[in-house]
Amino acid sequence: MITSRGIEANPEKCKAIIQMQSPQTMKEVQRLAGRLVSLSRFIPRLAEKAGPIFTLLRKPKDFQWTNQCEEAFRNFKTFLMTLPILQRPDHKTDLLLYLAVAENAISAVIVQEHQKVQTPVYFIS
Repeated sequence: MITSRGIEANPEKCKAIIQMQSPQTMKEVQRLAGRLVSLSRFIPRLAEKAGPIFTLLRKPKDFQWTNQCEEAFRNFKTFLMTLPILQRPDHKTDLLLYLAVAENAISAVIVQEHQKVQTPVYFIS
C-alpha cells in the first residue's frame, strides 16, 4: 500500500499471520509459506529466517513441526507487528544493493540514501 509515509505492507496480510495458530498439517504450512512470500519485499533475510518452515515443504510426507519451526513462526509474528516502511525509489538518486550470504540463503536489500540516512526500497531473499 502506498501511503504518505512510503510503501507499507497490507495490514490484513500481516494480521492473518499474526492470528494464525501453529500449523498442524502440511496444508497449513503451505498456507503460512504463501503468506510469508506475499510479504517478502518487507521482510529482510526471509529465506534465512524461514529456513525451518521452508524445509518442511521439501518433505511433505515427513511432516514434523519442530521447535526450530515454532521459533521461526513466533519470530515472524513478532516482526510483523512493526514492519519496515519502504521508500519509493527516487529516480534522481543512486540505488545501493547490499548482499547477505548465509549457509542456505542469499538475501539482498536495495536502499537509497537521503540526507545521510539509508532507507530500504526493497528486500529480496
